[in-house]
Amino acid sequence: MARSWAELLGDAEGAEETDADQAGFFSRLRDSLGKSRRALTEQIAAATFDPADEAAWERLEEVLIAADVGVPSTAELVRRLEARGELGDLSEALVEEAAALLGEPGRLGLDGPPSVILVVGVNGTGKTTTIGKLAHRLREHGRSVVLGAADTFRAAAEEQLEIWAERAGADFVGGERGGDPAAVAYDAIETASERGRDVVVVDTAGRLHTQANLMEELAKVRRVIAQKLEGAPHETLLVVDATTGQNGVQQARLFGEAVGVTGVTLTKLDGSAKGGVAIAIAHELGLPVKLVGVGEALDDLRPFDPQDFARALIQA
Repeated sequence: MARSWAELLGDAEGAEETDADQAGFFSRLRDSLGKSRRALTEQIAAATFDPADEAAWERLEEVLIAADVGVPSTAELVRRLEARGELGDLSEALVEEAAALLGEPGRLGLDGPPSVILVVGVNGTGKTTTIGKLAHRLREHGRSVVLGAADTFRAAAEEQLEIWAERAGADFVGGERGGDPAAVAYDAIETASERGRDVVVVDTAGRLHTQANLMEELAKVRRVIAQKLEGAPHETLLVVDATTGQNGVQQARLFGEAVGVTGVTLTKLDGSAKGGVAIAIAHELGLPVKLVGVGEALDDLRPFDPQDFARALIQA
């Protein structure tokens, strides 16, 4: 059964979703991963796979790499499958091993109040939209929220985040155009402390003149947050656009080095045949995927479930 928001948020109690709700989301997840799944299932149908045929293993490797599972993760999956000896149903075995590589996503770090979630990622990945949907879900589960618009380099980013804050019933803290992003993060935490809010979610820039400048700016934002509130940020989420494939792994590596990423949100699965990148990120970098986005609606951001994801990706 899919993970619930109560599990993700560490709630001792929480409203359980109905089986129909979970089935509906799994259906959307399957639809979103349709391109990736078709590319895989057309090649790895168990009826045509012969474990004694070396060429069959090579074809499987090629298909997994094409789905952006990545070379290291593909090699590990194949090693695990070969170690099983008798495979039985190849797709079922592959689901089990892929889910194992995806690991345990854990919960969101909400250890305040206020808890601070720093959200990073390159422009165009859906950062701001993801933040808005997360704020909506947090409010549904009884958390009061402050959204901080620390992407001060794009006026549209602040405007979009303010609209999401209004929709989600969250407080909003912005700054001057071109102002200091770290100052906005500081003010957002200050506002949350003064008003007794539970969670601060900080949006950040995804593009400056050079990559080095971007990482330096983000590192500064993180330092200021840590100085303002002990133990913060409690969570640093990287938003990755699934259509970028293996570039997503490189993004995760670079952002991880700069700001200590603690989890990944995977977006835009519906336009991608590269859903396997989730396995590459989790296995190669040890970063749990915690959230997954499968559409534009408020309810289309959900807790990541490794077993559901593996089934939606692999089984026909």
